[in-house]
Amino acid sequence: MIDVAKVQKGLKAKIFGRKVYAFDSIDSTNNCARALAGNDCPEGSVVVAEYQTAGKGRLGRIWIADAGENLTFSTILRPKISPEGLNLLPLVAAVAVARGVTKTTGMKPDCKWPNDLLVGGKKFCGILLEGVSHDNGFDYVIAGIGINVNQSVFPPDLHERATSLRAASGHPINREDLLRSILEYFEELYLLGKKEEFRTIPEIWLTHSTMIGKGVEVESEGTVFSGRASGIAPDGALILTTASGTRSVYAGDVTLHPLDHQSAPHATDN
Repeated sequence: MIDVAKVQKGLKAKIFGRKVYAFDSIDSTNNCARALAGNDCPEGSVVVAEYQTAGKGRLGRIWIADAGENLTFSTILRPKISPEGLNLLPLVAAVAVARGVTKTTGMKPDCKWPNDLLVGGKKFCGILLEGVSHDNGFDYVIAGIGINVNQSVFPPDLHERATSLRAASGHPINREDLLRSILEYFEELYLLGKKEEFRTIPEIWLTHSTMIGKGVEVESEGTVFSGRASGIAPDGALILTTASGTRSVYAGDVTLHPLDHQSAPHATDN
């Protein structure tokens, strides 16, 4: 099991990771963190588990990870941000993971909108945010992060698309060191964002991504849009240039693909 004492030893963060709930097995770290947050557990508290029996991915998918090999954890956030600003928080978490991985392994992950991280073109990390809101903002937000750290074998249907930090680097990764680094960067970026209403977060995220300018296909609410990823809007939306003009996309599955220079970007309905 993750050694909480080793994570907290030398931890520079003042809020994130000061209270950690560690489990061998749990249904979902997001579920546990949400229950704790509803009972006034402080911001920055972390729930980490070796194995999740009902781990969550985006769009109702299941997050599957081998026990004892990876990092699956959730952090309680209490941002003063409007419900519309929720799209900015996955960018904060993604940059924190990217910087934590670079510090721990030397590798430079690539952030893929809205909430994936890649190494060598393959996904090793997914992020899921769930918020409980009232009229003017959020009571709390749960940031769930799943990272393939030392896993070496993946199901056949994921083999070509998924990887781990160990597989990409060629050597095992210390999970306590990685978690400590991510929490430190997460707090730094999150507190910076709260001071300036997260205005600079899209710009910071862009420094950790290579997808802008590339051809993409976005499936959102039953519609598939193809075009060029042109940028990230101040509210965290993906700016997509298609044959019919520029549009802002707030949620969806993104697939990178080479631009066809013989034809214009297009949008089609399923």
